[in-house]
Amino acid sequence: MPSHAARLGVDIGGTFTDVVLEIGENRFSTKVLTTYAAPENAIVDGMQKVCAKAGVAPNVIEQIIHGTTLATNALIERRGAKTALITTEGFRDVIEMRTESRFEQYDLNLTLPEPLLPRNRRYVLRERMDATGAALIPLDRADIEALADELAEANYESIAVGLLHSYVNDAHERLIAEVLAEKLPGVMVSLSCEVSPQMREYERFNTTIANAYIKPLMKSYLGRLKDRLAAEGAACPVFLMHSGGGIMSLESAANFPVRLVESGPAGGAIFAADIAAKHGLTKVLSFDMGGTTAKICLIKDQTPKTTRVFEVARTYRFKKGSGMPISIPVIDMVEIGAGGGSLAHVDAMNQIRVGPESAGSEPGPACYGRGGANPAVTDADLILGKLDPNNFAGGSIPLHPDNSAKALDTVIGKTLDMDATEAAFGLAEVVDENMANAARVHAVENGEDLSEYTMIAFGGAAPLHAARLCEKLGVSRCLVPQGAGVGSAIGFLRAPFSFEANRSVFMRLRDFNAARVKALFEDMSDEATRFVRSCNADAEILRDHKVYMRYSGQGWEIPISLTADQAANPNAATFLEMFETDYKALFGRAVDGMEVEITVWSVNAHTAQHASSPLSDIGTLTSLAPGETRPLFDPALAKTVDAAVIARTDLPSGHIAQGPAVVTEDETTVVVPASREVLTHADGTLDVRTKEIAQ
Repeated sequence: MPSHAARLGVDIGGTFTDVVLEIGENRFSTKVLTTYAAPENAIVDGMQKVCAKAGVAPNVIEQIIHGTTLATNALIERRGAKTALITTEGFRDVIEMRTESRFEQYDLNLTLPEPLLPRNRRYVLRERMDATGAALIPLDRADIEALADELAEANYESIAVGLLHSYVNDAHERLIAEVLAEKLPGVMVSLSCEVSPQMREYERFNTTIANAYIKPLMKSYLGRLKDRLAAEGAACPVFLMHSGGGIMSLESAANFPVRLVESGPAGGAIFAADIAAKHGLTKVLSFDMGGTTAKICLIKDQTPKTTRVFEVARTYRFKKGSGMPISIPVIDMVEIGAGGGSLAHVDAMNQIRVGPESAGSEPGPACYGRGGANPAVTDADLILGKLDPNNFAGGSIPLHPDNSAKALDTVIGKTLDMDATEAAFGLAEVVDENMANAARVHAVENGEDLSEYTMIAFGGAAPLHAARLCEKLGVSRCLVPQGAGVGSAIGFLRAPFSFEANRSVFMRLRDFNAARVKALFEDMSDEATRFVRSCNADAEILRDHKVYMRYSGQGWEIPISLTADQAANPNAATFLEMFETDYKALFGRAVDGMEVEITVWSVNAHTAQHASSPLSDIGTLTSLAPGETRPLFDPALAKTVDAAVIARTDLPSGHIAQGPAVVTEDETTVVVPASREVLTHADGTLDVRTKEIAQ
C-alpha cells in the first residue's frame, strides 16, 4: 500500500461510531452516534463527514479497516440466530456442566451462567474418536441424514458441530458438514475443527456454538456494509480487525465471526503499543474508556499481552470462570461496564452503583436531551465541570445540564439526601474506583506493579477520568495522544494482517519427536501464510512460533516463544531449558524431576508493521500563562476549583501548564487535577504527570 494511499478506519462502539481517514500524513476524524438498527448507516454518515473535511470523494479510499462490538453485544444480549449443536453421544451437556469448578468457592447461592443453547437444541450422534484420532465408533451416514431431517423440521438458521477429539481427526465432522450441505443447503454450519481446533471440549464446543450463533447476523451485516459502501463510491477492499490484534478479510470474518469478539478493544491496544514505541516506554497501562465500556490492558516492550482463552459476559464482576469462554487468540484485557453512558442507581443498601447497563446512543445520557431519564457517567462529568455543554463532540451534540441535575437529584440525591454536585461526585468516584479495582486485579493476576507503569488514555471518556485513576493507582504519568477520542479506529490503521494457526497435539518431552514437530510447524506455517496472503498478496510475511508447556498433572500451560531456527530444528533440551526459564520468571522456581508436556503448538503469520521513530527530546519547557477559567470539581480535594481552560491547539510542543486545568478538543477533554501538570511532546501527545516529577 503506497504511503500516500487513503485508508479509512471505522470503530463501532456501543454509543459512538468513530471514523478516521488517513491520507499520507494527514488525518481527519469524526464521532457519530451508533445506529443500532442498521450500523452501516453510521459508518456511511461518518465517512461522508471525514471526506468532506479532507475535501475528497469516497472513491479515493483504497482500503477500509473495520472493528466492531456487534459480535460481542450479540453474545451478551443473547440475540443471535436459532442455533443447534451436534455432538458426540454422551457429551450433550458439556456446555452446561462446564468444568465443574466454582469460581466463587464460598458463595452458597452461586449462580452459573446459562449455556448459550438450551438442552432441547443440543443433539447427539453415535460416534467416537479417541485422543490419538483413531475411530472407536464409526459414524453412520444414515444417522446423519435422519438427524438432518429432524433439524430441518425445527427450522434452524445455524448449526454448530463439535465432536470429541475432532481437533486430532476431523473426518467425522467433515462428513456431517457434507451431509448437512446436501440436506440443508440454506443453513449455516460451523465446525469445531475449523473454528477452534484445540483440546478441552468445553471451551471448544462453546466457541463453535458462539460462532454459529452470531454467524447469520454478522454475515448479513457485513454483506450489507460492503454493498452500501460500494453504493456510496467506496468500492474498495474491506478488512476486519480480529481479537488477536491483526486484520482479516471480510470473507473470513463472515465465516468466523467469533474472531471479531473484542475486535474494537484490540485496535485500542495496537494504538497504545504504537504510542509506547514512539515514546520508548516498556511498561504501559492502556486505558480505553468509551461510551459503554472501559478496557484495561498491560503492554510490555511495546507488545500487548495475548492469551488463547477469554470470557464474555461475566456474571460476577472481575471473576474468572463466571463468563462464557471463547477459545481463540485474543489480546488479554479486562473489560467492565463503565463508560460515559453507564447508568447509575442506588441499591438496597443505599450504595451508589454504576453499570453495566448503559444508555448507549438511544436515548443516551439524560444530558443528550433524547429522552434519557436516568443519570449516566457523562451527566456526572457535565455537572462536575469536566465537559463544556456547548462544545461536546465538536459542538455537534448540545448538552443540557438541567437534565443531568434533575436525573442525579431524582435517582441519587433524593434517596441519599445529596445535592446534584454531591451526587455527581459520588457517581464519578464509584465508577473511577471500579476501574481502578479492575486495573489492580488485572495487574495482580499478571504479577505486575502498576507504579512502574505509564498510562496511555484514549477513547472519548478516558481523558476525563485518567488522571483520577492515576491518583488512585499511584501512576505518575499519563499520556493522551493526538486523536485519543478515536484511538481504536486509528489503531486499526496500524495493525498488521495476521492469522494464528493452532494445533492441539499432546507430546511428553521424553517422547519428543523432532521430525513430527518440524512437520507440524511447517503445516501450521503454510495455513497461516495462506490466510495472510489472501488479504495481502505482496507484503513480506513474518512468523512467530510458540508452544504451550506444563508440568505433568497441571491444569494449564504457559506459552513459550521460539525463534524461527528453533522451530525449524526442534530440540527437546532447548524446549526444556526455555520452559524452566519462563516458569521460574512466573512462579519463582522450577520443579525438579517433574515430567514436562507440550499440549498446544502455534504459528502466527503477520505482515511487518511500520517501525515508529523515537521522538526527540523536547528540551526546555515554556510555561503557559493561565487565561480563561471555569469551575471544576477536584475529587482529590473534594471541592470545586477554578481550572484553566486551554484549547489543545494553544498548548504547542514544549509548552507546559499547571493543574487544575482542562484541555479541550473536538472529540474529548483532558482533565488535569491540581496534583498534576500537563506538557506537550513533539508528536502532539499530552503528558499529564505529577508535579513532583519536575521538582
